[in-house]
Amino acid sequence: MGTPSTIAGMHVRLAEPSDAEPIRRIYNVEVVGSTATFDLRPRTVEEQDAWMVEHQGTYPAVVAVDGGTLVGFGSLSTYRDRPSYSTTVENSVYVDEGQRGRGVGRALLEELVRLGTLHGFHSMVARVGGGNAASIALHESCGFEMVGVEREIGRKFNRWLDVAVLQRMLGGEGFGADLG
Repeated sequence: MGTPSTIAGMHVRLAEPSDAEPIRRIYNVEVVGSTATFDLRPRTVEEQDAWMVEHQGTYPAVVAVDGGTLVGFGSLSTYRDRPSYSTTVENSVYVDEGQRGRGVGRALLEELVRLGTLHGFHSMVARVGGGNAASIALHESCGFEMVGVEREIGRKFNRWLDVAVLQRMLGGEGFGADLG
């Protein structure tokens, strides 16, 4: 299945505890300035620490590091909490605003797909908010297909926002879920 990648000096690896603050910084920029996340208030240090604990093992977080600087992160999360959804995972990718267009997002997403497949997931879903065309294009270039749009599902910056739903089949048979 391969290993984490290195592209033009950038290394993608599993997140470590020391990555918590750079991840929080990148995420909070998106919270206060974009519709990439529907969160409305910046994440606290305590919330970030809890997020780091949640994103170990089966639902990992990965980071892209360039020259010792964390330039982006991604994660896998449960899709829904009901047991029948256990073979589906949702991905998230965030890139430092000064590092976009360099392949950071692609490297992170490819690693998440690799890990999702390695962990036995059957399907990966991306929910892209606010008409983020670059994120939609990134996912489509990595084999995701648009499967729907949730219309005016969220509200941020005094406007209604759609969420595009993209999906990629990974082919895993799951990891012990009773599928009936």
